Amino acid sequence: MKSGKFLIATPSIMSDTNFHRAVILLVDHKTSGTIGFIINKKLEYTLNDVMDGINFEIPLYFGGPVEDDNLFFIHRASHLIPNSICIEKDLYWSGDFKTVITQINNGTLTKNEIRFFLGYSGWTKAQLKDEISLKSWRVVDDITNNTWLKKNAINLWKEHMKAIGGNYLIWSNAPKNPNWN
Repeated sequence: MKSGKFLIATPSIMSDTNFHRAVILLVDHKTSGTIGFIINKKLEYTLNDVMDGINFEIPLYFGGPVEDDNLFFIHRASHLIPNSICIEKDLYWSGDFKTVITQINNGTLTKNEIRFFLGYSGWTKAQLKDEISLKSWRVVDDITNNTWLKKNAINLWKEHMKAIGGNYLIWSNAPKNPNWN
């Protein structure tokens, strides 16, 4: 497993509300475990709703069920944000939060360059490997070449299902609840 890969939830984990139709960007993988963020589950409230001192409306996403009362972020602005951690190429996570707020408020950092998450998704040492072997997840490269930060997150799972193809193609057009079919 490598940072920068995507985990695409397969229909086999439909009953897990946290991960149903989830697209997760893996940001850190070590022998002790793996960390990622669900990048396609936009919340109904914004960063402005949970924090004071933000001058622009910034979307907020559900990153996963672990530490869901903590704020995390992924960005493409390491040149602006000290202490950023490289995921791959020009994609980073974390960094100096005070600088992030300053850069957002002065308009230097836009919502197309950063995404905020409440919580993260995490797996212990062999847990993710086991879930992949059970076919709960498909591991794929970024089919969007890091344009997902600018895209409407709602269709990202469907796009990945179509790209995987085969038996997954039919699921790309299935309703969220199969009983609605």
